[in-house]
Amino acid sequence: TAALGEETLASASSSSDSDTGGASPPPRKKHRASAAEGAGEPGASAVVTGLSGVVLGLAAHSQATSAIHFNRSIVNNLSSSMQSNGAGQGQESAELSCLNSAQNGESSSAGGTHSNGLLSSTDNGNSVGTSNGSSTLPGSSAPSTASGSEVGSLKKKKRLSQAEEDVIRLIGQHLHGLGLNQTVDLLMQESGCRLEHPSATKFRNHVMEGEWDKAENDLNELRALMHSPNAIVRMKFLLLQQKYLEYLEDGKVLEALQVLRGELTPLKYNTDRIHVLSGYLMCSHAEDLRAKAEWEGKGTASRCRLLDKLQTYLPPSVMLPPRRLQTLLRQAVELQRDRCLYHNTKLDSNLDSVSLLLDHVCSRSQFPCYTQQILTEHCNEVWFCKFSNDGTKLATGSKDTTVIIWQVDPESHQLKLLRTLEGHAYGVSYLAWSPDDTYLIACGPDDCSELWLWNVQTGELRTKMSQSHEDSLTSVAWNPDGKRFVTGGQRGQFYQCDLDGNLLDSWEGVRVQCLWCLSDGRTVLASDTHQRIRGYNFEDLTDRNIVQEDHPIMSFTVSKNGRLALLNVATQGVHLWDLQDRVLVRKYQGVTQGFYTIHSCFGGHNEDFIASGSEDHKVYIWHRRGELPIAELTGHTRTVNCVSWNPAIPGLMASASDDGTVRVWGPAPFLDSQEADGLNENCSNMDS
Repeated sequence: TAALGEETLASASSSSDSDTGGASPPPRKKHRASAAEGAGEPGASAVVTGLSGVVLGLAAHSQATSAIHFNRSIVNNLSSSMQSNGAGQGQESAELSCLNSAQNGESSSAGGTHSNGLLSSTDNGNSVGTSNGSSTLPGSSAPSTASGSEVGSLKKKKRLSQAEEDVIRLIGQHLHGLGLNQTVDLLMQESGCRLEHPSATKFRNHVMEGEWDKAENDLNELRALMHSPNAIVRMKFLLLQQKYLEYLEDGKVLEALQVLRGELTPLKYNTDRIHVLSGYLMCSHAEDLRAKAEWEGKGTASRCRLLDKLQTYLPPSVMLPPRRLQTLLRQAVELQRDRCLYHNTKLDSNLDSVSLLLDHVCSRSQFPCYTQQILTEHCNEVWFCKFSNDGTKLATGSKDTTVIIWQVDPESHQLKLLRTLEGHAYGVSYLAWSPDDTYLIACGPDDCSELWLWNVQTGELRTKMSQSHEDSLTSVAWNPDGKRFVTGGQRGQFYQCDLDGNLLDSWEGVRVQCLWCLSDGRTVLASDTHQRIRGYNFEDLTDRNIVQEDHPIMSFTVSKNGRLALLNVATQGVHLWDLQDRVLVRKYQGVTQGFYTIHSCFGGHNEDFIASGSEDHKVYIWHRRGELPIAELTGHTRTVNCVSWNPAIPGLMASASDDGTVRVWGPAPFLDSQEADGLNENCSNMDS
């Protein structure tokens, strides 16, 4: 626009010079010379100043075409007056050029406004229509240098998409919650959006001010905006309940009784709650009322909570759900954590604990896939390992006939030998901690008919149990009460015993491969030689089929919540089953499983991970929701028989191998990030 004005001025000036026969100087200089000439005549300066003011006013109202035609006649009259006073022809041409620009929706002034009445957009706080950050003042001869596209963008305001409007409303709601109400008003005014329906705003204000009759009348206005007509009754009930409780707290028993009988009861809604409310009439003082009603009392807190409940019945187009932006951000953070392969820390729903400026990514160096310690005290194959329930100890059983109890240092997570339990003639192939970690039961291989129950704290053998020399007691599981356990083997024995080894119950003809007691204290899960897992109830002597596989189930373990079972299946690998729905959830890939008994485990925070040994000398780790391994741990030189994840320290894991060692796995040592990335000796990344 400025360029167009200068060209017009130059043209007018050139025309004037050609009439007088003079030389034509550069346009800008001629423009200034013309103004100087006009200033030499009486009254010319005042006319020029008035004319500039008229042009600025025309530019500010450039969209009113009729006004432009009306003011054009004024300009013509003023121009005629200028000619009579000696003003040059070039001034008239320049002013008409600016007026024509205004008629086309453009403005030569930097002080214009949007068609919605808001101030023009600014660049770093200065008007867009300036060349150096300062506005062109009325009456000034310096033209604006703003481009036509920039000024045109002020005229034609961008139409916001639905998603953009939603984002603005979410930001507005969040700012309103922070108390930045003036900022919210400006945001809504400039964007042209509406934070919520006017009826909803009025309703909100009446609720927060405790004007219950007005709030009830507002519901009638909101009725037409709601999808469910029954919601009005529920909302009215919530309003009247708050009204009733506030009357009671203020000691206005008669008014509260009138609300209960004359307003709440006629609704014929939630009569059970009305009976409860009527009981509050007997409360002797306000503290008693708040305690029995589990209510914050009259004031902002309880009314805000009431509004949160009321908002659930209103469509989001009318009133946004409470703290919607925080909810979306929290969901986004949780989703990123769920998708993070190595996330192994406690879930914290508080947004203050994370950065919203970066995506959530856990490093592999924080994951237990680096050898932290190698335990070499066993002198033969190590068949089993198991952390105690409190995570403070590790028990390892070996072919060398010993069980070693290791103490876990709570600070360094290093393991130290605590005591050695000896005398297991056939070796130790299975271990089970009592629920309180006081006792430890050790079982032998297939041809072992004995079972050892040790007091871990004292190192004393409490019970050595053997029902028959023909028995095979290879597996054991504790009842949740810690006073009983079940044991059995592949020769058809299945017993329930007390801590002294006394036989309480028995189940004949069940060839047991592995056992587990559910948290209900009645049901025992047992895998047998028919490639299945069945549930046995020792109280009513009933049994039922739960899992059926096509190949032998060598071992299994159950998650803490009792919902999932992790099976090591001969020649197939690791399978995850849902015990409640009785369906196969997932088959995990990578592990080498023949007919050796390998024990896998759940692990990590929330048991999000699965770890298993393998006949290819590796430890495999999967995220529970993915079939491919996220890490392969190398270091053992023979079959890895068992893996145990510390239940209290998510970054600590142990593995037992036929190479006679127990490896303790943890996060990478404190190294420079480049060194940690290069520490691949024990951990091969298998990210998919």
